[in-house]
Amino acid sequence: MTKRNKVIYWVATIWLALGMLAGGVQQLLQIGGYVEIITQLGYPLYFLSILGAWKILGVIAVLAPKFPLVKEWAYAGFFFAMSGAAISHITMDQPFTEALPSLVLLILTVTSWYFRPADRKIAFSNQKEQHES
Repeated sequence: MTKRNKVIYWVATIWLALGMLAGGVQQLLQIGGYVEIITQLGYPLYFLSILGAWKILGVIAVLAPKFPLVKEWAYAGFFFAMSGAAISHITMDQPFTEALPSLVLLILTVTSWYFRPADRKIAFSNQKEQHES
């Protein structure tokens, strides 16, 4: 992995972790305007607690060393949560600016996932065999 790719990975991952952790805590505690947002989008209030807990656990999974399969699930969860949030805002005819935070976090999710180091990826036996020959 090149130094440039490491920098891209860590910058994206740190911003992703900060955004998800801040949002997750606020959602779990149902503060910071999230109650209004979630009700305007037509979702039940308890959905905030679920999303908040998942985001916090996802941040732990993405930042912790090892456990590449768990990281894949966390990235997938972030992808679905953020794309779902953006789509929800857009389909409810809210201003595009309402979807921007989730779109930024979506871009950070994809960037972090794409540039993650090899030791944070799932190693398939076929890949190992191909590299050995």
